[in-house]
Amino acid sequence: MYKNCLKYILDVFIASIGFIILLPIFLLVTVLLCLANQGKPFFFQLRPGKNGKLFKIVKFKTMNDRKGEDGQLLSDEERLTAVGLFVRKTSLDEIPQLLNVIKGDMSLIGPRPLLPEYLPLYSKDQNRRHDVRPGITGWAQINGRNAIGWKQKFELDIWYVDHLSFWLDLKIILLTIKKVIVKEGISSDTSVTMEKFTGN
Repeated sequence: MYKNCLKYILDVFIASIGFIILLPIFLLVTVLLCLANQGKPFFFQLRPGKNGKLFKIVKFKTMNDRKGEDGQLLSDEERLTAVGLFVRKTSLDEIPQLLNVIKGDMSLIGPRPLLPEYLPLYSKDQNRRHDVRPGITGWAQINGRNAIGWKQKFELDIWYVDHLSFWLDLKIILLTIKKVIVKEGISSDTSVTMEKFTGN
């Protein structure tokens, strides 16, 4: 009942209320990032959702588009702006995804949506992470976020899919709030973002 119906209803209701409450912060961050990123406050990218169906995710753009002399984008570390770093550390970059939840592409809680290029690299078991809608936060996020490796991340995602319940989602929300406050697991050990998945 919860997994197939009530979860979606709660997602849309809570995301709608949350977005209205956070609208002043949303507008302020939009203006600041517009100034920091030459008029580009948002980041859009295709991601696989439930059953692998692609949708366009929206996040605040925390890195600019600076390029080196060779015409290629500079590293993530070099392109991460001061405003972007603050937005990322406080997880404010996730606020626009409430719109994805309201639209029905995402859930508040679920495996994080990754890149479409990873789809052919998943094992059969890893691909089960797409049996549910992807989330803004999830079991892997409160158990390491970007500071854990891919193998452990997928194991946590699959565990969530197999144990999805109202009480587990409530626990994840509460622990997510704690993680945001103490700013744990924002980056991996070697990068400001998670390293690319290259297969098993």
